[in-house]
Amino acid sequence: MKRAIALSLATLFSASAWSTDLLQVYRDALANDARFAAARAQYEAGQERVVQGRAGLLPTIGANANTTWNDVDTHTRVFGTREYNSNGYGVQLTQPLFRWQNWIQYKQGELQTALAEVQLGQARHDLILRVAQAYFDVLNAQDALAAQSQLKKAAAEQLELGKASFEVGTVTITDVHEAQSRFDLASAQEIAAQNELDVRRQTLVQIVGKDPSPLAGLRQGLSLSRPQPDDIAEWAAAAEQGSYAVQAQQLAREIAAREVERNRAGHYPTLDVVAARSHSSAGFSSSAAAGGSTRTDANTVGLQLNVPIFAGGAVSSREREAAALKLKADADLDDARRSAALAARQAYLGVTSGMAQVKALEAAQVSSTSALEANRLGYEVGVRINIDVLNAQSQLADTQRQLARARYDTILAQLRLKAAAGTLGEEDVQLIDTLLAK
Repeated sequence: MKRAIALSLATLFSASAWSTDLLQVYRDALANDARFAAARAQYEAGQERVVQGRAGLLPTIGANANTTWNDVDTHTRVFGTREYNSNGYGVQLTQPLFRWQNWIQYKQGELQTALAEVQLGQARHDLILRVAQAYFDVLNAQDALAAQSQLKKAAAEQLELGKASFEVGTVTITDVHEAQSRFDLASAQEIAAQNELDVRRQTLVQIVGKDPSPLAGLRQGLSLSRPQPDDIAEWAAAAEQGSYAVQAQQLAREIAAREVERNRAGHYPTLDVVAARSHSSAGFSSSAAAGGSTRTDANTVGLQLNVPIFAGGAVSSREREAAALKLKADADLDDARRSAALAARQAYLGVTSGMAQVKALEAAQVSSTSALEANRLGYEVGVRINIDVLNAQSQLADTQRQLARARYDTILAQLRLKAAAGTLGEEDVQLIDTLLAK
């Protein structure tokens, strides 16, 4: 029996020499995950906002050309008809000197570009967490299937032993029926565990874009370390400032404040330098006069002042709308800070309580193993019945599953804690990789 238990534990926490580790799965997801690809494209689009904002400060140059056929009847004391073609072209340069809304829009473009960078960082954090969650969900499903298979095997052995004991009259038919019931239940649970594993594996495939199995499992005898700094208040404070969600909302608030100023600038005058060069020509023939032609070349440079007076109340309305949206951004920022602090506290408690739970379950596993051995021995000498052995087997398998799940949840809580503080990165994935058996 000890050999069987050792084999079960080895199955739970060992991996083959050809297994794929978490870092490799994460790098594959960086290249193939559709959600992160969309975030990366959004980031590239956001980089253009500062360029678009800068364009409002730079000169604009336009060219135009025209050609027109003219047929003119003149009714004076001398009647006549003139038919001629007129042509023209010109170039105009406009350089803003004072357009306050354009300057504000340029500053908004800088903020929107910075926001795109923050959102990409947030998407990378989300990818790490999604990959780790899916990775450990697969490992947990594998552990559950291995434990269930071992439980089914043990139930089958107990069933055969019960049948043999019944034939020699040492047990009743009730013991045989109980063993048969446990075997049938274990078989059904094994099917359910296999189905759960298939579902979890497909979830990982959706993120990575391919099946990365087999996956490296956790090393035997691993130890998890407490968060550093080991102070929940420090983590909450760090999350209120460093969380990507908070950073994004801070930028959104700054953009909203600039929007108020930009709409207010709709009341301000604008001043531009305008320079133009034009050429026009017309040639004509007349039924009442000799034919002729004209040609004009003009160069102009000047200042153009525009003063808004009344626009139907639209400018004032947009200003009030922007002010209301600024208040909303303030409230969203406050909510983001509170949510980040809460997430950090929850993750910190998840790590600390998870470590305590792992320690307790490791002790429970030793106790469950001893209880199973004692019940088996008691059954052999006749002081325990079949149901006692079956219950002990189920308790050991359940303890093993809970222990594996507690380890995975604690590791995930460590990653969530780093994400809440805005410090999660590939180096943390590499650190988790050191806990895997490769």
